[in-house]
Amino acid sequence: MPRFFIDETALCGDIITVRGGDAVHIGRSLRMKTGDSITFCREGTDFVSVIEKMTSDEVFCRVVEKAPSSSEPDLRLTIYQALPKQDKPELIIQKCTELGAARIVFFISKRCVSRPDEKSAEKKLARWRKVAEEAAKQSGRGNIPEICGILSFDEAVNELCGNDISLLCYENGGERLSDIDFSGKKTCGVMIGAEGGFDRSEADMCCEKGAVPIWLGKRILRCETCPIAVTAMIMLSAGEV
Repeated sequence: MPRFFIDETALCGDIITVRGGDAVHIGRSLRMKTGDSITFCREGTDFVSVIEKMTSDEVFCRVVEKAPSSSEPDLRLTIYQALPKQDKPELIIQKCTELGAARIVFFISKRCVSRPDEKSAEKKLARWRKVAEEAAKQSGRGNIPEICGILSFDEAVNELCGNDISLLCYENGGERLSDIDFSGKKTCGVMIGAEGGFDRSEADMCCEKGAVPIWLGKRILRCETCPIAVTAMIMLSAGEV
């Protein structure tokens, strides 16, 4: 069943009104018609609806059932990713969205090659948020992950250490992820370096503020592979699969 995300302005009682690009997509691309079922998602709730009326740029639906989205993890996971170059952020966003991350925050570390100016960063964020939305639709998520940034390293560390569990993926070793206890925890943050990893002073700062360095195995993962792998491993360890 097709899924679309809506905001609070689209829902009035048990009627959902869709306008703009999504309405055109429903009518022209998907060739849906009155009587067809469609699911809308808002803030982790699924609204199963039936199309009652359509125009060239509007779709009116009646909600027949609503329930919490079964695909949303109880653990709210935030990925703190040092900004990689080229199109790697899009891959990270797409796959971490599919795997259940709630937020993806990009930041600048000492070894980042990519350092966009403010105007360029705004364009990148707009594009990244669209990637997250499309991935959330495709994977049946109940929420679109929040895409944030681009923060300084200090800002990212302070955010990271505000989670119930704060982890640092560090190539010089640490605790096994399988030994981390996620029971009863509501939020988890994990920080990952850019292409050159972390400067030692950055790793030390994270640990001083309470982050736990973790070890993912004997092989060194690329910066675009690590967040995908660690998201899958955390979801498995936390019983969210």
